[in-house]
Amino acid sequence: MTDDICTNQLVVDGLAVSIDENRTLMGRSAALGVAKQIRMLLEKQAHINMAFAAAPSQNEFLAELCSMADLDWSRVNAFHLDEYVGLSDNAPQRFGNFLRRNIFDKVNFASVYYLNGNAQDLDAECSRYANLLWEHPLDIACIGIGENGHIAFNDPHVADFDDPQAVKVVSLDDRCRLQQVHDGCFAELDTVPTHALTLTIPAIVAAKWVYCMVPGASKQEAVKATLEGPVSTQCPASVLRRHPHATLFLDDESAGLLTL
Repeated sequence: MTDDICTNQLVVDGLAVSIDENRTLMGRSAALGVAKQIRMLLEKQAHINMAFAAAPSQNEFLAELCSMADLDWSRVNAFHLDEYVGLSDNAPQRFGNFLRRNIFDKVNFASVYYLNGNAQDLDAECSRYANLLWEHPLDIACIGIGENGHIAFNDPHVADFDDPQAVKVVSLDDRCRLQQVHDGCFAELDTVPTHALTLTIPAIVAAKWVYCMVPGASKQEAVKATLEGPVSTQCPASVLRRHPHATLFLDDESAGLLTL
């Protein structure tokens, strides 16, 4: 990708790709796309259901989305994609707390449904959340991609494109856990949880519309594998190329290795 590209759009298999000059512009492009879809769906439906990713990669997108005063959040039910197991309820790294700070407490949702990584029975918690998703089928999923190609916490070693579960307990691979240190969320690897709850890949791609925001040079390899490698659980995000209504938002840094 050349330095003079401000905005570029292409399609890889079924996946639309939008590339902006920097992560601020990427966040705005993504927010405009998601907001447009929210408005269109609310013209036809009384309520819509959305899931959100919690990561620094989502900061610009979430800030822009929250700034759009004309969106009727009172008709939107909110979910999140994943949650650590074993962090204290008030830990700032908990994904529910991240989303509370960055969107859930900033706009007036109809309902917000939290995953509880400290539930006494984690399998029961997975079933509870899966039932909520069954009752409120996702219209929109707003996601990211990890350095290892994961979506939510579906790392390559636990990713399953045909997973029979909607929500499950997973172990986190070391590259995923190191990313949390690189992102500044934890001081060192030993403090990063080893397990999490996550929506599975079928649960995510069941959303009618998927918007994926991936800025930054640290995501270059994952983006290249997503768009130029095989569709495989070795890069779980590659499944987005099979989705009928998915858009990947990049900046020039995350798109830096692409040869498309």
